[in-house]
Amino acid sequence: MTQYTITPINTGMVNSNKANYLYHNSTHKFYDVKGDIQLPVTVFLVQGGGKKILIDTGMSNTEIANKYHHPGSVQPEGFAIPDQLKKLGVSCDEITDIVFTHLHWDHVYYTPMFTKATLYVQRREYEFAKKPIPLYYKSYEEPHLGIRPQWDGREFFLLDGECEVMDGISVYPTPGHSVGHQTVVVNTKDGQYHCCGDLIFTYDNIKPCPEIFYDITPPSRFVNIVEEWNSIEELKKRAAGPEFILPTHAPEMLDLVASGRILGK
Repeated sequence: MTQYTITPINTGMVNSNKANYLYHNSTHKFYDVKGDIQLPVTVFLVQGGGKKILIDTGMSNTEIANKYHHPGSVQPEGFAIPDQLKKLGVSCDEITDIVFTHLHWDHVYYTPMFTKATLYVQRREYEFAKKPIPLYYKSYEEPHLGIRPQWDGREFFLLDGECEVMDGISVYPTPGHSVGHQTVVVNTKDGQYHCCGDLIFTYDNIKPCPEIFYDITPPSRFVNIVEEWNSIEELKKRAAGPEFILPTHAPEMLDLVASGRILGK
C-alpha cells in the first residue's frame, strides 16, 4: 500500500461563535462558550506514489468571507491555497486529485485554478449541494445569492459510501455536519490519518461528558444530530488515537501548522 506524507496548510481564519459551533447546547455548562473564536481553515497536501493530492482547498478571500459568510473572518495575504502551494514549490497544475470532505464554501475555494485535478466527493453531498434548501444557500454559495459555487461547471468523480479512492487513500461516510460529509483516510508510514473535515470543530468533541452520560461532546453545527453523533463515534472507533485525527477547524491545528511538521515523513 502506498505510503504518503501529509502537509497541513492553513488557508485563513473563520470567525465563529463558540456556543453556536463548538459545543452542543446541552454541554454548555461544562465548557467555555462565551464569545467568538477565530478558527483555522486547514487543508492537507498529500504526496506519494507519483501524486500530489489536496484534501479540500480552503476558504475564500476576506471580502467574500465577510460579505457572504462569517463577519470578522480573514484570509491574510499569502494564505490562499495557490499561494501556500507556491511557497512549498508546488504549482496548481501539479495537483492530480482533490478529495473534498464536503462542499461548503470554506472547503472548495480556488477550485477553478486546479484544471488538471480529478475531483472526488460523495454523491449524496453533490446532489444536495446542487440544490440545497434555502437554509443552506450561504454554505454552498447558491446562485440565488448572486454568487456561484467555486466548483460550478466541474465534473466530479462521485463516490457512493465507503470506498478506496486510490491506493492508500480511502473514504467513509460521516454525515451529520452536512448531508454527504465524508472522512478521508490517508496511509502513511506512521499509520492512517483521518482527515475529518467539519465532523468535529475541536478535539473536545471526541471527549466524553460523563456528567450527562455522553460518550462524546457533540458540536452545535449540524444538519442531523443523530448522524453527527454516530459519525463521531465511528471516527473514534476507527482512528488509532486523537493524534491520527485531523479536523479542518480545530484550534490545535494552528500549532501543528506552525511546527512545520510533515506527517508521515
